[in-house]
Amino acid sequence: MDKQQEFALRTVEERDVRFIRLWFTDVLGTLKSVAIAPAELEDAFEEGLGFDGSAIEGMTRVSEDDMIVKPDPSTFQLLPWRDGPQGTARMFCDILTPDDEPSLADPRHVLKQELDKAKKKGFTFYVHPEIEFYLFEQQDDWGMVPKPVDHGTYFDHVPRSPGMDFRRAAVNMLEQMGISVEYSHHEVGPGQNEIDLRYADAMATSDNIMTFRTVVKEISLERGIHASFMPKPLTDEPGSGMHTHLSLFEGDSNAFYEAGQEFNMSLIARQFAAGILYHAREISAITNQYVNSYKRLWGGKEAPSYVCWGHNNRSALLRIPQYKPGKGNSARMEFRALDPVANPYLAFSVLLASGLDGIEQKMTLGEPTSDAVWDMTDAERKAMGIEPLPQNLDEALKVMEKSDFVAGILGEHVFEYFLRNKRQEWEDYCRQVTRYELEKFLPKL
Repeated sequence: MDKQQEFALRTVEERDVRFIRLWFTDVLGTLKSVAIAPAELEDAFEEGLGFDGSAIEGMTRVSEDDMIVKPDPSTFQLLPWRDGPQGTARMFCDILTPDDEPSLADPRHVLKQELDKAKKKGFTFYVHPEIEFYLFEQQDDWGMVPKPVDHGTYFDHVPRSPGMDFRRAAVNMLEQMGISVEYSHHEVGPGQNEIDLRYADAMATSDNIMTFRTVVKEISLERGIHASFMPKPLTDEPGSGMHTHLSLFEGDSNAFYEAGQEFNMSLIARQFAAGILYHAREISAITNQYVNSYKRLWGGKEAPSYVCWGHNNRSALLRIPQYKPGKGNSARMEFRALDPVANPYLAFSVLLASGLDGIEQKMTLGEPTSDAVWDMTDAERKAMGIEPLPQNLDEALKVMEKSDFVAGILGEHVFEYFLRNKRQEWEDYCRQVTRYELEKFLPKL
């Protein structure tokens, strides 16, 4: 038994933990949970826990329904919202087949494979997400326009507001779970908030994002308000994104930094950025997986709509932040399209794979855009070689289904299930008669 397993078992005994929740996600990024008693934990470390994989979205077929969850002891944490500081702990799990092989449907396994590829090239992949969400008053009819809890705007200090108290509670709870927070503030939209997690490797950050969503939902339930990560809940207000800063390290050195180069970007950084831009359209369905995602991307308000990069250009898909003298290890690039409801394991897998492909293929990064890309004409964008991102989920799926590159990253099982599920979502969406149609056409047609 390794030291991490021993620590978990000792903590369970010393803190009188009564339940251990084993967490994992389905292909779409929905959190799943099963609780075991302390007496079962040692066996769970050794043998895992069996479950019906056919009952989980995209996990397996009915004829192959036996699957195993095996807890990762490095992710052991007490849940501070369950019976105070004691009572319940959680661990993320890997999904295995009965033959003790990694499940091809496990999003965590997909990311592990890409991280292993990076490691063989000498790289560690770090990410830093800025997670936006709205706080609304509770309502019985979710067909009505939601009502934000406040009318604050960007960086507003709203004393005794539900949002300010909410952020404080969320940050405290995340810190109790060992998840470091860098910033928290009110965002541009009414009732919109942002909490930024500190840099960590992509696997730890993916686990942290799943925990973050759960913490936010738990606190909102306690306070009688509704927290939503929906990309575009309000028509005339900004959408919620998860702008994510990316960097590669070689040992203790940031592989993206080279003094004296334009924007202090190394050749590796330029090739990595070129790879992301080259594959941006075909990975859009993964980074932006819902029909509502494209309302955000094409709704203006600083959301990226076109495949381009720039230095401090917030209309760009990929932004190179201002370099701070003496802080070469903070060199990074910001991918601005990602949704806060994306499956983080799959999203970081396709972003890393795209960047590594740019390095392997020695791709050339084009010229940066300095103007607001939204304000250009189509002819101007075409002359600069700037392509649009997919304008809706249907277009994103059509691009993705032709991509051998994305299929290779996700594996056949995840690739095919994801496409099948999302095609059904698009068909269901297209059948709906919307509030817009009723208000515009019903009175006069």
